[in-house]
This record gives sequence, C-alpha cells and structure tokens, in this order.
Amino acid sequence: MSAAGILLVDKPRGLTSHDVVARARRALGTRKVGHAGTLDPMATGLLVLGAGSSTRLLTYLVGLGKRYTATIRLGVATDTDDADGAVTAATDASPVTRAEIDRGVAGLTGEIQQIPSTYSAIKVAGRRAYDLARSGEQVELRPRAVTISRFEVLAERRAGAVVDLDVVVECSSGTYIRALARDLGAGLGVGGHLTALRRESIGPFEVADAILPDAIAAERLVAPEHVAARLFPVLELDAGLTAALAHGKRIPAGIPDAPVAAAIGPGGRLAGLVAVRDGSARVLVNFPTGEVLS
Repeated sequence: MSAAGILLVDKPRGLTSHDVVARARRALGTRKVGHAGTLDPMATGLLVLGAGSSTRLLTYLVGLGKRYTATIRLGVATDTDDADGAVTAATDASPVTRAEIDRGVAGLTGEIQQIPSTYSAIKVAGRRAYDLARSGEQVELRPRAVTISRFEVLAERRAGAVVDLDVVVECSSGTYIRALARDLGAGLGVGGHLTALRRESIGPFEVADAILPDAIAAERLVAPEHVAARLFPVLELDAGLTAALAHGKRIPAGIPDAPVAAAIGPGGRLAGLVAVRDGSARVLVNFPTGEVLS
C-alpha cells in the first residue's frame, strides 16, 4: 500500500518548489507527489504537498487565500521584480515620504487589476513567460483581477538612496507579491522590487506547523480526512452509504447545502468529497481506502 496524505513544508531560500517535490518523492518512495502553489527560489515559507490520492485535495487548496511577509526596496527596479534579477533602473527614493508610501499602499489594496511579473510561470502561446523573457522575446501579459485584503507596512528603513519596507500582505490566490513591489515603486516614481518573501499561511494552514525538507517522512503526513475536515463541512457515512458513494450513487445528506463537503466513512476515513444540495449528495472526488500514512 502506498503512502497518502498532506505535508506542510517550510521551504528554505535557494530551493525551487520542484526541488522540494523531488525530495518528497524520494523520502516517500512514490512519484505521485504534487504541490498547491509554487514559491520562487528566493522565497521561503509554506509549501503544501500532497502524496498518493491526497493529490486530489490540492485542487481545493490552490485557490485558498494566502498571507505573506515581505521586504520591498524602493529606488531600484529589476527585470524580474525581485532581487534575483538584473537592475534596470535606479532612482533616489529618499525624498519619498511615509504619507506618499501609505497612499501608494492604499491604492494597491482591495480588488485590483494586476499585471503579473514578466518572469512568471504563466503560459503564453504554450510557453512559460519566463522562458520567453530569458530568450529575449517581448512578453505581454494581461491584467488579472486579484484581491488584496491587507497590505500593511510594518517597518521602514532608509539608507542613502533606497527605502526598505517590511510589509504583510493577505491576498487571493494568483496574486504576485513581486508585482505589488513593482507597482508600488512605479506609482511613487522611483521603481521597486522585492528583496525578501515568506509565505506564512495558505487558508487555515500555517508555516509554524510545517517541517523542513530534510524532515520529510511518511510518518509526517497529515491524514486527508483531517485536512478535508478543516476545509469543508463534514458528512458522516455508515458502511452502506460509503459503498454507495464509491459506486457513484447519490446518497441522502442530513447537512445544509454545500458546494463541497467531506464525506467521512467508518473508522474516520475520508471516503470522498461531495456536493450537497436539497438533502442529497453527489460525489465530486472519491478516495480509495487502501492507502496508508506510514
């Protein structure tokens, strides 16, 4: 039987998300490992991995809101909008006042239209934007709607011509924090880029509960039923209803309507994710019962 479950990993700086996935595949002895949203090599913090059938949960994790802490440097722009890129412009940011910074931050809070960073993984005509940019091709990405529910300056440091801002950002899925840094600097007329980024949370999951990549092991997997129960209403099933659900049948549901609910069978195992409407449930995703956590 293969391992299944969710891992919360604290990714260190310098590793790619794929590097962490590769380590998990080796440690867990399975190729079936995925993640719920990448982090750039420069970034640190929470990376959620799924193993075995629990990769089916990742679809429902990707769209959760996220919280980041970051450092934005005003006065220097780069081609990647972060510290890993080449400097494209430098402007004295020392005349920028805190009041101007606060107005710029306020203008980037709420529902906004954001153009993703050119060096991003978004596909353009079947190719990644960063591949096109690195080959010298012109990349034009369309604005996308994102929601910034919190964008707050926690600390400000001034040194010569640059201003460093430590910030916290709570945002919808699909937000590029690098683009926030770029747009804040551009709006202030001095340019800006990201020098540090840490993902603190994804939905209800916190980096404080995560492990380092070297600690990845089957016994650290979180059971899929525990994860699903934190995300969705719970529908408890007996053996008969569990079997019916496994065969794709609609089953009675004594809980309020829900677009997604966790169907928990005998022994507390996750039988599937279901949609509940008008007192009945239909299966969205079935989960096998032959996998183990260790």
